[in-house]
Amino acid sequence: MKEQDSEGNGFMRYGEKRMIWIPAVIGILLLSIAGGCICYSLWEKRQGTVLRFGMIAGSYWDVPTGNCYEVVDTAIRRFEEKHPGVRVEYVSGILKEDYSEWLAEQILLGEEPDVFMIPAGELDMLASLGVLKNLESLIEKDKEFESGNYYPGAYRYGNIRDIQYALPYESVPTLMFVNKTLLDREGIDMPGKDWTWEEFLAVSRQITRDADGDGLVDQFGCFDYGWKEAVNSNGIELFEKNGITSHFADSRVEAAIRFVRDLNEINEGYAVSAREFDQGKVAFRPFAFSEYRTYKPYPWRIKKYSDFEWDCIKLPAGPEGTGRSGLDTLLMGIGSRTGQEALAWEFIKELCYEEETQLHLLEASQGMPALRGAVESPLLQQVLGNDIPGNNNMNVEVIRQVMEEAVEAPNFRRYPAAMNLADGEISRMVNGGRSIDSGLLKLQREINGLLRQ
Repeated sequence: MKEQDSEGNGFMRYGEKRMIWIPAVIGILLLSIAGGCICYSLWEKRQGTVLRFGMIAGSYWDVPTGNCYEVVDTAIRRFEEKHPGVRVEYVSGILKEDYSEWLAEQILLGEEPDVFMIPAGELDMLASLGVLKNLESLIEKDKEFESGNYYPGAYRYGNIRDIQYALPYESVPTLMFVNKTLLDREGIDMPGKDWTWEEFLAVSRQITRDADGDGLVDQFGCFDYGWKEAVNSNGIELFEKNGITSHFADSRVEAAIRFVRDLNEINEGYAVSAREFDQGKVAFRPFAFSEYRTYKPYPWRIKKYSDFEWDCIKLPAGPEGTGRSGLDTLLMGIGSRTGQEALAWEFIKELCYEEETQLHLLEASQGMPALRGAVESPLLQQVLGNDIPGNNNMNVEVIRQVMEEAVEAPNFRRYPAAMNLADGEISRMVNGGRSIDSGLLKLQREINGLLRQ
């Protein structure tokens, strides 16, 4: 019942006033919140979802390049069309030599990209720091994704301790450059795709001589073929996957080093240089495929190697190997702190798994796609055939075989230090300053100790 004032007018008690006032305020707040949510939703819809991408500008393979953004920009446009309201952003102009520092700064600020390129040798560190997302669950849930569609060496390079942290974007195998003009002049046929160390040694001995009759050797069998190429081609992996055991004392490593020593002795102490190769005075040189892609077509070939015809073949096989070569691969990963996991996975697939993107790499980059379907497409022969008129087209079957057999470099953290130690010691063995058999046993113990620190 309402109380009355002195004039007989009714009024509400304070408690009753408060009971009406509180629902009113709550109603106003709810309307305000709802209105705010609607406004934010409309703002978010206008702004769209932003996916950040970290990329290296210029050529990752250290050779001349054209528009380094062409493949990525085209893939981004295609991705954004498939995902309305999503926008992919990246910072342009970050060169290879500056990229690691830029990425480290972004990580420290907690602003690393959702998807980013991984600098060579840094996969294990980034995975150990928890910066990279473990891709295993995403791969397992995606019924359209099949790891077997990649070349094995390229795909394994993104794996640390049986966990896939990255996908391969582009690869560069090592091939043997052959000076065809020099071989023709000496009456020597081009080696076949399954040539061996013995053939390599025999041709090098035949080629190395004093060609102009001035008393000095001025023509050489090979340049820059070292113990790593020989080891890769003789069927031995130097390290276990666990990264704590090495196999430098294996007889196949010893055979590889003895072969390189025999090869070097042909030059009778003369240190052959890149200058002799560029001048057409050397028959063989191992080179990255990116070099072939860059300097084979006109006009780069005229600027670099103008005095001889050349082509690429597989490296020669050791007695216990298949002539496989090393493989460098550019990886991409997903940041572990991304707030857009599903979109990031779709985007990394757009770059690394979408055949249209990988085919575009054949035309616009100097490397090879990591995806089998792209390499095995008719486009590869067409691209490799766009050379100076009169040149022989490269046998694409050689490329496919090299990619299939290529061996990836290990990714564990102490690998660079281990290889630096091995390189110094084995160089002394090759040059005769160390015993090979006992030296390799000692080296294996030292490297195993280093790996277990």
